[in-house]
Amino acid sequence: MNSPPLQVGLVAGEISGDLLGAALIKALRERNPAVRFVGLTGEHMRAAGCESLGDCSELAVMGLVEPLRHLPRLLRLRAGLRREFLARGIDVFVGVDAPAFNLGLARSLRRKGMITAQYVSPQVWAWRPGRVPKIAASVDAVLCLLPFEPQCYAGQPVLAQFVGHPLADQIPLESQRAAARQRLGLHPTEQIIALLPGSRMGEVQRLGADFAAAAMHLRQMLPGPVHFIAPMASAGVAAVFESQRARIGADIRLLDHGADDALAAADAALVASGTATLQAMLHGCPMVVAYRLAALTAFLVRDLGVVKLRHFSLPNLLAGEALVPELFQEAVTPAALAETLRQVLADGVALQQLQHRFREIHDALRRDSAARAAATVLDLVARRAAA
Repeated sequence: MNSPPLQVGLVAGEISGDLLGAALIKALRERNPAVRFVGLTGEHMRAAGCESLGDCSELAVMGLVEPLRHLPRLLRLRAGLRREFLARGIDVFVGVDAPAFNLGLARSLRRKGMITAQYVSPQVWAWRPGRVPKIAASVDAVLCLLPFEPQCYAGQPVLAQFVGHPLADQIPLESQRAAARQRLGLHPTEQIIALLPGSRMGEVQRLGADFAAAAMHLRQMLPGPVHFIAPMASAGVAAVFESQRARIGADIRLLDHGADDALAAADAALVASGTATLQAMLHGCPMVVAYRLAALTAFLVRDLGVVKLRHFSLPNLLAGEALVPELFQEAVTPAALAETLRQVLADGVALQQLQHRFREIHDALRRDSAARAAATVLDLVARRAAA
């Protein structure tokens, strides 16, 4: 008698989690074509063949304080997913990012005997390291994207494995500037600056106007023709940024998605802290990183020392040094953004050294992440079957 097909439950957090989840689905299907998927998805996971129980945009809440007002809705959502996964007899649950939501769900499912994994480690290296034992009690494995993360779980009864970062696999090592400019209809030699004020509505509301105004400053500062492009993660954030741009009068071309092409084409970028900083680094794009939180969250982070980090952008965290300039909270002004980026572009020798360091980190992260993650998940299943 044939055994029933493996069933995998997935919950992705936001756009980046949707992309990770879709790549994991494809990698698992390559190894086990009969596997079935169901969960909280985005468009990419649905296109990869995951049955959807809701959209991952429901988890798009950021900060330390802001999620509190969404807590009742999120708890209802989590309880509903738990009931659905248990009713379907899911074999494995994989939380893709969104650890605040997914680890609680994983913990309750693991208590019912389900295999559980977290794809993308919580940032325990940045804040609340005391969470590690609770994470270890919630999942059988943590699939880490960054090479320094597994050491955070040393001594804990959980498999913590560096699988590499999928963006490093997807983005070519060699420059794609000429091809990206051709796809976007940009001049091959004129100066291009990319603006990425964030993929979340709150980020764009806090940073977008300053980014647009910085473009006005840069147009006066930089020699020759300068063109500004801004890839927008969704129609909602595009509407907010377009309103900000129009109010300021900045000449900025908005793109429907297209962050990879924008960063590959650009000479430099202003980037909101987050995954986009890693994308910029992998494309070899010099950048200035900005981070602005809601006032109460910023107070907790900086003044109460809840987060203890010398750097907050991924390039600097990976390098262990200040490769790219970072501006936080009230330091994020149009004039400061523009002047800092001007200084970055003015030092040709430093730019060459920066490109070299970006390439080294890219090599270190390029590990065929989805394939490694899929192999780990299937190994967990095989171990359970053999036990």
